[in-house]
Parts: sequence; structure tokens; C-alpha cells
Amino acid sequence: MRASSLVAIVGALAVTVSVPLAGQTRRYSPPRTPDGKPDLTGTFTFATITPLQRPDALKDKEVLTPEEATQFEKTENDRLNRDLYDPEKGMPSAGYPGRAQGGVLSYNDFWYERGDKLTEDRRSSLIYDQPDGRIPFSAETRQRQVARAQRTNAGIFDDPEDLSLVDRCILGFNSGPPMNSGTYNNNLDIVQTPKYVVIHNEMVHDARIIPTDGRPHGTIPRWTGDSVGHWEGDTLVVETINFRRETSLQGSTANTKVVERFTRVGPDTIDYRYTITDPTAYTRPWSAAMPLRRIDERLFEYACHEANYGMEDVLRGARYREKNPPAK
Repeated sequence: MRASSLVAIVGALAVTVSVPLAGQTRRYSPPRTPDGKPDLTGTFTFATITPLQRPDALKDKEVLTPEEATQFEKTENDRLNRDLYDPEKGMPSAGYPGRAQGGVLSYNDFWYERGDKLTEDRRSSLIYDQPDGRIPFSAETRQRQVARAQRTNAGIFDDPEDLSLVDRCILGFNSGPPMNSGTYNNNLDIVQTPKYVVIHNEMVHDARIIPTDGRPHGTIPRWTGDSVGHWEGDTLVVETINFRRETSLQGSTANTKVVERFTRVGPDTIDYRYTITDPTAYTRPWSAAMPLRRIDERLFEYACHEANYGMEDVLRGARYREKNPPAK
């Protein structure tokens, strides 16, 4: 990681909100590859302080005014800054537990590289097609999440597969598919040839090799799913199915389908948006959008050290707790 560098509805019907393509004030004519396709190649960041889901405090605010956006950025940057809270008490609202709850006190804000600005359109969430700007979890999914949290908080881990794919360093928490801004390593390379597009994410150093020559999906489940792409005009559309287990999205399952759309809308900007479908996890499809912004930096090789000793210690702690249960 590096130290450098967020309508009412009638009944249950979802209303699609029109979100302008990022950075597009008039139709942009992108540079072309030798085979005539828009050139998406480059190194980009998707860091932003705009959250995936709309905060409860902004439940009636789809788009912030300039003044509200400035205040939100200041408040949110302060809330997430690990150097501004008492490590003994933690900052639960930012996901930082205190010492008694196992907080990692050695991680100060030096190690973080989250975005510090809202997206240019000042939306209060990356999700744009749900009235409340939030993931439409099914009741069964919410129950499953509560049960999992109860086991995790109680230190119950029967085997390695009880841990999430992120905890096991198999998937990055932001690299997807789909991609979502996180606390660090929000960077990627795009490499393009006539028959393939490669999306190389810095987080966990994943490289998705996506054929665009019309071939069908494969049948072998993969951790990051099976991706195939095609062009719709100047937009690259990538469909991913056949996940082995959940994705990095909350509540998702192996039945998740991700449809991503990449549109070059300026010299340094790609509009990135995706739609999620998973009837076993969500009550309806939902979509999010954020810009990919070109950067003049190289990716760092990502090393997920927790895979070397963290999982072993989690399981050792679970066995110790079984032999020495806490007093009731």
C-alpha cells in the first residue's frame, strides 16, 4: 500500500435515475486503437470519498449543494482520519474498533490512500438507481449477514472457509468485479488489444483477461468470475458470471451477475458504471457509477501479508476460545 495518494417511488418499483456521464459536457470523441475501437489504455484511480451507499444522515439528499458537499468532505475526512481519534476507544462509525475489541492500533492515517473528494456530480452515493441510494438486500440476506456477524464477533471459526475471501487475501475489498473505492490501492491498469482487454487491479494484484472476440462464457467457476466483453458503440460492456463464491460486495453470492460499462468521456476520464443482479441476495437489480481518472504513476505490487499468518492466528484463537470459553 502507499502513503500518497459518496424521486419518490411508488410501491416497490425502482425508478432509474439518469446520471450524466462523468466529466462529459459535450460528446467527446475518444482516441482510437488501430482496429477503430475507443482507446481505454492507461493507469487510473477510482478513489473517492463518495460512499457506495447513501448515509442515513443524507437519506433525502440524492445530490448535495456545493456548500453541503464542502461540509460533507470536511466532516467525512475528519471522521475517517485515524490520527484524530483515541485508539483506546476507536471510532466505530468509521469501522475502527477500540483496543478491547481488537483494534489494530499500529495503523495510523499514514497508511491510507482513500479519496478525499466527492465525485464531480456531488451525488451522496455511488448507487444511483435506488430511491434511497442503498443496496436492496433481501430479508434472507440480512438474516444471513446478522448470523455471520454474530459468529465472527464471537470468534467462531470452524475452518478457513468461515473467513471471507477478503480476509483470506483471495479478493481485494475494492477490486471486484465490480470495482468500488476503498481505503487504499484504488488503482488499475487497462491494457487493450483487438481481441482482449486486461484490467489489472493494484489490490491483490488481480489481472482480469477479458476476451472481446464474441466467444461465450466458460463453465468453470472462478474467484473473480468469468468475464466476457463486447462493444456497444463507444462503450466496452463486460459481463461477469460463474463466481465460485461471493464477490467483494456485501451480501453477494455465487449467483451474482455483474455488467460493467466503460466509456471514455474525456482525455483523462473513463465513466465506469455497473449493474448487479443476484435474486438470491437482492430484491432487485441495482447500479452504481464512478469515474476512473488517469494518473501518472505506476502500480505497486500488492502483498496481502495477512495470508501468511493472520488466518492461522484467527483459527488458533478460535480453538483456544473453545477450550477456554469466556465467563457468562
